Amino acid sequence: MSLERAQAPAAVSFPHALGVLRAAAEETRLRILALLAEGELSVSDLTDILGQSQPRISRHLKLLVEAGLVERHREGAWAFFRLCETRAGLVDPLIAGLERAGPPLSEDRARLDGVRAQRADAAQTFFARLAPKWDELRSLHVPEATVEAAVLDALGQRPIRNLIDLGTGTGRMLGLLAPRAERATGLDSSHAMLSVARANLERAGLARVDLRQGDIHAPPFARASFDLVVVHQVLHYLDDPARALREAARLVAPGGRLLVVDFAPHDLEFLRESQAHRRLGFAADQVSGWLSEAGLGGIATRDLAPAEQGQLTVTLWLAQDDARSPLETTPALARAVA
Repeated sequence: MSLERAQAPAAVSFPHALGVLRAAAEETRLRILALLAEGELSVSDLTDILGQSQPRISRHLKLLVEAGLVERHREGAWAFFRLCETRAGLVDPLIAGLERAGPPLSEDRARLDGVRAQRADAAQTFFARLAPKWDELRSLHVPEATVEAAVLDALGQRPIRNLIDLGTGTGRMLGLLAPRAERATGLDSSHAMLSVARANLERAGLARVDLRQGDIHAPPFARASFDLVVVHQVLHYLDDPARALREAARLVAPGGRLLVVDFAPHDLEFLRESQAHRRLGFAADQVSGWLSEAGLGGIATRDLAPAEQGQLTVTLWLAQDDARSPLETTPALARAVA
C-alpha cells in the first residue's frame, strides 16, 4: 500500500521517460503527485487544497493522465484521481524523496487534513441517520468482533496480493483486511456509502485503498484480477444473488479465493420492511451450489450461532479456484462448525 513496488519496475523507453518527466516537472503537477501519493482525491478536493481554479486543476490532471501517471474514475457525478498502478517506476523515488516538512508541501498537507476532516464530518452525519437501523440488526446476531475473528481465522496467514470487497458499504472488511494486502479495492453502488467508507479508511490510515462506484452484478474489473474476493453481508439485499456470485467468481485469479459472509435461513420477516432485506438468509448448500456452478471448488462453510434462540446465525463460505487444493490454505474452514 506504499509507493514501493513489490518487484523492480520495468525498463522505461527514453521517449516515455522524457514525457513522464516533462509531465511531472511543473510545480502544480508535482504538488498534485505528492498529494495523490496520500490517497485518491477529487478535482474539488485539489481545488480547495491548492487554491487554484477548477479549469486549471483539470488541465494539469489531464496532462498527468495522458502521461500515464494518474488515473481517473467516476463515482456518480464525481470524478476521483489516484496515482496510476501502471505508472512508470522512475517517478516513485522522485515523489518519495520530496521534502514534506517545508512549504509548499507542508501547507498542502495541512489543507489536505482539513479536507479529510470535512469529509469525515459529512460521512458521520450521513451514517448517524443509519445507525439506529444498523444497531438493531447487529443486536440480532453474534458480535461483529466474533465474525471478524472468524474471517481472519478462515483466511489464515496466506499472503493477499490483490483484494476486492464487493458491496463494501462502510468499508469495515477493508479496514480489517487491507493492511494485509498489497493492493485493496472496494466497490459499492452508493456514493454516500463510499463517502462513509473513504472517511473511515482515512481515519484508520488506509487512504490508499481504491474505492469505486459500480454494480456488483457487473463489476468493472478484468477477469481473474484478484486473489481474494469478499462478499460480506450483501447477498440478502440482492434480487439475483446467484448472478452476483457468478460475477464475483469471474474476478478470482487462478488459485485465488472467494469469501462470502451472510445469514443462514431465518423467519424475521420484519427485516424486509425495516432493513430492505430481499432474502431471509441462505442455506449452506444453496450458496455452495452457486459457488460450484460458478466454477469454484474446495467449498467449506462455518456457522456462527447466536447466544439466544430466535436470533440470526451468520454463515461463512470459503471457495477457491481449483488450481489450489482447499486443504492447503483453508484449514479453519475445512470443517463445518455448528
